[in-house]
Amino acid sequence: MTVDAPARWRLARAAVLAAVFVCAACGLVYELALVALGSYLIGDTVGQASIVLGVMVFAMGVGALAAKPLQSRAAAAFAAIELALALLGGLSVLGLYAAFAWLDLYGPALVGTAFVLGLLIGAEIPLLMVLLQRIREQAAGSAVADLFAADYVGALLGGLAFPFLLLPLFGQLKGALVVGAVNAVAGLALVFTVFRRELSGRARTALTAGAVVVALCLGYAWLTAHDFEVTARQQLYRDPVVHAERSRYQEIVLTRSVAEPDGDSTDLRLFLNGDLQFSSVDEYRYHEALVHPVLAGPRGEVLVLGAGDGLAVRELLRYPDVRRITVVDLDPAVVALARSEPQLRRLNGGALDDPRVHVVHADAFGWLRTTTERFDAVVADLPDPDETATAKLYTVEFYALVRNALAAGGRLVVQAGSPYFAPRSYWSIEASLREAGFAVTPYHVDVPSFGDWGFLLAAPGATAPALALPSGVPSLRFLDAATLAAAAAFPPDRRRVDVPASTLLQPRVLEYARAEWRGY
Repeated sequence: MTVDAPARWRLARAAVLAAVFVCAACGLVYELALVALGSYLIGDTVGQASIVLGVMVFAMGVGALAAKPLQSRAAAAFAAIELALALLGGLSVLGLYAAFAWLDLYGPALVGTAFVLGLLIGAEIPLLMVLLQRIREQAAGSAVADLFAADYVGALLGGLAFPFLLLPLFGQLKGALVVGAVNAVAGLALVFTVFRRELSGRARTALTAGAVVVALCLGYAWLTAHDFEVTARQQLYRDPVVHAERSRYQEIVLTRSVAEPDGDSTDLRLFLNGDLQFSSVDEYRYHEALVHPVLAGPRGEVLVLGAGDGLAVRELLRYPDVRRITVVDLDPAVVALARSEPQLRRLNGGALDDPRVHVVHADAFGWLRTTTERFDAVVADLPDPDETATAKLYTVEFYALVRNALAAGGRLVVQAGSPYFAPRSYWSIEASLREAGFAVTPYHVDVPSFGDWGFLLAAPGATAPALALPSGVPSLRFLDAATLAAAAAFPPDRRRVDVPASTLLQPRVLEYARAEWRGY
């Protein structure tokens, strides 16, 4: 049975458009992989996205121009470009992670990788346009419409597949390898079937050899990916990594020292996206200073924002008259770790499984917008505002939502970073609280793992809440009345800085935090 010419043309045209679709999906995944890796390692999602997308789009324009001399050998050139894309794109996450962990060259490596990937992606469409016209010539406008329709729909597929399929199933490193393999197969399948007659014998041999090399490189990277990731991750931390996972929201790492100088204990540390959350050696200083002053008032119903490690909840549970604690933490993986890891569970005393504790997995901002509950005390133990996602939790709008959730006489405490290392960030948070209608009492204590660390005790109205220990306070290791009184004093070189509040549309605290913590 033979296939008539129009049917062959339609099949060949469909094959080209299918290749456009797949290549567009792969190209967008490469872009998103670079942005996601940067946000995990650097924490600057907007900045990383701007660099990657800006460089890649510019390079795509350069690539489109660079493809002009290749149009006479469009089939072979397209296949070679797809092999190069498969190799570079597939290994991009691995290479950039290595540059970050060992070479301290992440920034230049990111720009270089984004440029070369963009160059190759930009050369695809002109060559595919030539191949499409060789099947059967059609009006330029119609051909462009067909190509770009397939390209944009493919980009949609890539955009959805990356967060909802590739990351959950394979993770960043192996996900990029899978996409590289798909990229290579799509390009070679099109050229070796529809356009095989346009390939010379030498071109077929070269492309076959290139395909074998790419397959071997991607396959070897797949087999060694786990060991590489473990080794590279350990390079980033002082102590041995005992647990590491990448949840939907962040990278979670637990490290444990071999032994402390006293020989009696080890130091368990939790890191989220590389930022230290606590050290078991001195976390009691932080959590006693955070929790107990806010309880010197009504405390029957307590809301905890963040603190999925259970350590702040442990302190709250020491008061028998705290009837109910609602914990709103975004990441279920952190809470699951706090409930299951033996040493962390010993540290928090199994607090998250206490019958008085109710855990909600939600974004704190969104949850506060919809809740009708009212609380006597709110503990905001949230990640520092050095990322776009967390900066909104330190704005006037957020604190206005917290105020609406407070019962009469209720009080709020906020962990606000270091007034020594990041004074503008600290006092901007204080200004945001005041603009949201709170009267604020600043205080700070020394936590050796963090340095000088600050908190803000706040209450609605014009009268700042008194900084005092609550009635019925249990025995504490660090905090007493004298220490707490001294915590309210700021030395002359760390007095109040006059900075504006932070809002959703103008997140000044994000700018301050990035500038002040750079280099630490």
